[in-house]
Amino acid sequence: MSRKKGESEEVPSVPKWFQDGFHRFLRPFLRRHFHTVAIERASRQELAICSNVPLIVYGNHPSWWDPLLAHFANRTLFPERQFYAPIDADALQQYQVFKKLGFYGVRMQSISGAAEFLRQSTAILRAGNTAIWMTPEGRFADVRDRTARLLPGLAHLCSKIDHGFAVPFAIEYAFWEERLPECLISMGRPIELEQRSGRTKEEWSELLESAMRTTQDQLAKLAIARDAEPFESLMKGRAGAGETYDFFRRFRRGRGAGRFHHGDQFE
Repeated sequence: MSRKKGESEEVPSVPKWFQDGFHRFLRPFLRRHFHTVAIERASRQELAICSNVPLIVYGNHPSWWDPLLAHFANRTLFPERQFYAPIDADALQQYQVFKKLGFYGVRMQSISGAAEFLRQSTAILRAGNTAIWMTPEGRFADVRDRTARLLPGLAHLCSKIDHGFAVPFAIEYAFWEERLPECLISMGRPIELEQRSGRTKEEWSELLESAMRTTQDQLAKLAIARDAEPFESLMKGRAGAGETYDFFRRFRRGRGAGRFHHGDQFE
């Protein structure tokens, strides 16, 4: 990764004690609100090649939960890497506590803001043992919505990096057999940046968007199938359906309505 004159080398400091405390809060918080957080098992195996190199993880943005789940996924899937994520500078100014969790402010609406985003992001990736998580759609979008074009910052960043990986991810929140939703995650095939060097920003944008949409389509098929077998649980929440619902299912079983299965599919 080449350095440019005047490029900032400062990497945002993230206090370990604060982040560790946040995750002691985050796990039980997620357990209260989700039946499970699960990743497509086959897609997790693809991540083994991403060790010890710059890493960008980018994906869709369907809900308010996404930053929290990204932080949790980073701690679980890449425990050796510090989480970083760009966020609107005005929002970060309002919620400064996010700085202690690895969020850094960007102003992509201006040329100077875009340049600062590239300087800051390349410095973070150069620091080693880091991962930048991005939602380049730039807005909340339904998981079936494919109309949003990716904002140019991601393509620009990938074109500036001479090695490492960009990994597309997809996330869905699905209601299956329980009162609480399932959080389903799939990681796409890592894109090796070195092999793609020389591409224009437009070619990068097309490649990155295609990979993300393919990952979303794959996860959508699994979510619609409502089958937990292809997934590996990263966190088990509460059963959610409750004893009352199980009572009625057992009652129907006794009336000849079929064999009772407890709703917890992720055993």
